[in-house]
Amino acid sequence: MEKPVRAKKAVKNGVNGHDPLQPLTEVFKRSGFVILGEKMSKEEFEAFSVSQELLQMERESDGTVIIMPVHRASGKRELRVGTFVEMWRYQTQKGDAYGPSAGFDLPAGSTRSADAAWISDERMESTNPEEEENSFKGPVPDFVVEVRSGSDRIERVKEKMKSVWMKNGVRLAWLIDPYDEKAYLYREGEEEPEIVKGFSGKKLSGENVMPGFEFPLDAVMLKKKK
Repeated sequence: MEKPVRAKKAVKNGVNGHDPLQPLTEVFKRSGFVILGEKMSKEEFEAFSVSQELLQMERESDGTVIIMPVHRASGKRELRVGTFVEMWRYQTQKGDAYGPSAGFDLPAGSTRSADAAWISDERMESTNPEEEENSFKGPVPDFVVEVRSGSDRIERVKEKMKSVWMKNGVRLAWLIDPYDEKAYLYREGEEEPEIVKGFSGKKLSGENVMPGFEFPLDAVMLKKKK
């Protein structure tokens, strides 16, 4: 894994009177993500995420805050996956679906987001509507999808799937890599993921977690240059 770059403090408003953001374009190009110089409590992170709502960020269990870049093409593929998840939820009227702007407080202490997520009615029973509306508190998703972007380091995302999502109670997780045309399927109780190679004509299944749900991998294939 490449060594992440730590953003230095700046002089404007931000956490503890500082703005931890610096021009990030070149940093993202070199490392794919930025780690802020200041660690944050859950409360500080919630406030910071509200003040910087255009940034895509996560908080690790020790308070480390990671900022990831946003890209036009990856946003297109993320939307396609999320649309299929929401269509299945609408048709079945089961659970709730979430997009990449939703953060989830996990049992191990971190706050994470996925490109698409779904939570069953059984888990939603423990949800406090007010907390869900105004914080990251709530149940762990049953199902998550991560779509690799051009700046993502694949080994880092694979580690997130295994050590973050699956270890915190997710039942089924997909890591879709359109660059290598591979999909990694993580299942509850299984140590290693199943790997699907090649996207043309292939579909992923929601299995027993989301019965009847299917996603065609053709929908996220990269366009070939003419």
